[in-house]
Amino acid sequence: MSTWIIAQLTIREAQRRRILWVALIMGILFVTLFSTGLHYIIRDIQKYGLDLNSELDLIPISALSVTGLYVTNFLVVIMSVLVSVAAISNEVESRLIDTLVTKPMRRWEIVLGKWLGFALMAVVYSLLLSGSILLFVYLRIGFTFDNVLQGMLLMAFNAVIVMTVSILGGTRLSTLANGVVAFMLYGLAFIGGWVEMFGSFLQNETAINIGIVASLVMPIEALWRKAVVLFQPRSLDINNGFAGPFAVGNEPSDAMIIYAIIYVVGLLLVAMRLFGTRDL
Repeated sequence: MSTWIIAQLTIREAQRRRILWVALIMGILFVTLFSTGLHYIIRDIQKYGLDLNSELDLIPISALSVTGLYVTNFLVVIMSVLVSVAAISNEVESRLIDTLVTKPMRRWEIVLGKWLGFALMAVVYSLLLSGSILLFVYLRIGFTFDNVLQGMLLMAFNAVIVMTVSILGGTRLSTLANGVVAFMLYGLAFIGGWVEMFGSFLQNETAINIGIVASLVMPIEALWRKAVVLFQPRSLDINNGFAGPFAVGNEPSDAMIIYAIIYVVGLLLVAMRLFGTRDL
């Protein structure tokens, strides 16, 4: 019960600080800009006589759609870090945490409650943005990605992963240091994913192994590539341009999803442990 109360307070605090409203407005602007641009691109494609019922002619549209989804994934991940980076560290530094630890609740309940509140916001926000893009593509040309729900959930889970890293860092690090660590780990995953992709295309085992190690440290890029594969219609080949610059050369295994779940649970348990033993 205490955990759910903390989660509700976390969401209300985000509302009070207008974080949710700003995120919603910026999300609407992003989807509007993407949809407008895609509308005019589709209109020109139709004007030049390309057949949108042909899978070959649909490749530019699908590639642009995947690009929009990638930007959505990036924005949601960044937002998840920004809203959660000070969740614990700032309250410890300002001594606001004293009002909570003196209540009849355990410290791990505070950490779990904050994690749950931020996770709910991140997942809903991710589903709204990615769902809006996929819905527009469907309404505009009738094109439907495969495994829509599974792909969207993997994208949403990326936000949960980064947010969990941020919560863990906040139990011991200052707000600024925590933010630096979270963003650097995201950068590590980003460059590791591209190194692995090029290594796959070039059949370079060393580059592939570097990417795999980066995925183990921070599995968000691996989950993104898995989502792209799930989105892709089965009649299309992975490397035929469906995903444009985000084509997947080496599909992550299903075991990476299991690893990511264990990764989050493990980090959350460590966060609860570290906060429970911290001298306040």
